Amino acid sequence: MISGARFNSTNAGATMATASKTVAANPTPAAPQPKKRWSRLRALKRVVQLGTVGAIGYGAYEIYGKRHPLEQKPFDPKKRTVVVLGSGWGAVSFLKSINTDDYNVMVVSPRNYFLFTPLLPSCTVGTIELRSIMEPIRFITQHKSRNVKFYESECTDIDPESKTISITDVSDIKGSVSNTTVPYDYLVMAIGADNQTFGMAGVREFACFLKEIWDAQKIRTRLMDCVESAGFAKQAPEEVDRLLHMVVVGGGPTGVEYAAELHDFLKDDLEVWYPELADKFRITLVEALPNVLPMFSSQLIQYTESTFKQNKIEVLTKTMVKEVADKEIKVMDANKNLVSIPYGLLVWATGNCPRPLARKLMARIKEAQTSPRGILVDDYMRVAGAPDVYAIGDCTFSKYAPTAQVATQQGLYLASVFENLARMEEGQNKKITPFEYSHQGSLAYIGSDKAIADLPFLNGNVSVGGVATYVFWRSVYISNMFSFRNRFLVVGDWMKSKVFGRDVSRE
Repeated sequence: MISGARFNSTNAGATMATASKTVAANPTPAAPQPKKRWSRLRALKRVVQLGTVGAIGYGAYEIYGKRHPLEQKPFDPKKRTVVVLGSGWGAVSFLKSINTDDYNVMVVSPRNYFLFTPLLPSCTVGTIELRSIMEPIRFITQHKSRNVKFYESECTDIDPESKTISITDVSDIKGSVSNTTVPYDYLVMAIGADNQTFGMAGVREFACFLKEIWDAQKIRTRLMDCVESAGFAKQAPEEVDRLLHMVVVGGGPTGVEYAAELHDFLKDDLEVWYPELADKFRITLVEALPNVLPMFSSQLIQYTESTFKQNKIEVLTKTMVKEVADKEIKVMDANKNLVSIPYGLLVWATGNCPRPLARKLMARIKEAQTSPRGILVDDYMRVAGAPDVYAIGDCTFSKYAPTAQVATQQGLYLASVFENLARMEEGQNKKITPFEYSHQGSLAYIGSDKAIADLPFLNGNVSVGGVATYVFWRSVYISNMFSFRNRFLVVGDWMKSKVFGRDVSRE
């Protein structure tokens, strides 16, 4: 019994020793101590808090700086004067980049704000408020080192020989002086383009364009007029069908994006608040070319057209408008048949043509200006036949597409040209290189929270579309806005329309 116990004790000791060696040979990782875990979480929380406070502080500093511009230098009569015509993409890009220590700068435009035009279709249906995509020009000019004069007026004539321009006050309220001439040393034309109507009667009288703030307001008013009139007591069924038929002419980015925004408005909001009219809404897109969005890849064109088909947006390609009346348009379809299409709202987005000022200058120097499609410029943005006159953006006719992307890059380039000119006058050895456009890709919204993107990658292109591309589309537009104020307002509008829906009030 005792010996047995001793035997068992010895075996147990040997077993424990063996187990100890095994544990020592294969140590088990110790679980993290709760105190260490909580200390790490507290450190992370501290970092997040400091980052948040820093971001808020930086934002507050930026807002204060924008709201309280520093004192500016006065006009210097010894320096050359640069007059900028316009307040669009090219003009604002140039204005933000030019060094006013080197020049006196003057801006002439009939509108005293910059308009972020890519989001204008969203404003027609209330997804975004109009004020959110407007940036007052004085918010830009007041932050330059030297005072920049701004005149809200229309330039009516350019005299390249005397180096003067004639300007007219076009506001409703005028002072004792409403016409005058302004001298310049350099003139930068960034006046944009007019709507192309192909000389067709009835377009300007009955159709709505989509270039300016008042265009978006007009579309919004007419759209809601059509809806309310369709719901009027004892309205004839055929008249209801006409009033609720929205026709968009033009299959470029503007026409496609407006049709997409209109579809979202009809489906998400109007069908909710006007259930008796829900099955009557129709959207038709008319395009003279074989397909919409010809600047995109064939895969994205097919994706867009299939998305429109799913959304019940009728796309009529190879169809040319022949006549525009107050309640219908006549088109020649792909089979060469003349067809009448009744409508309630007609939106015209068919491209650009030169503004009257551009045509007047082209006629004055017609020996050098041989194209009716726009102002001819060389690779340095100099206007042919007009010394010390430059032109950028949609008012020009060149090998580049009339897009905001091109105008922005041309504005940046021209500012660098003036920087080099100033350094050369100081005796420095500078070389002015010709303009080179760098394509950053093409984007378009196609409805139902989907977008498409054609992006350059290495030596080719990447074509993508869908909901993820829609998020990318929004982030690109936000990043391209000129101020934190506009970004904040637009993001707020997106959130507001998503939570509360779009407003269906008639303005």
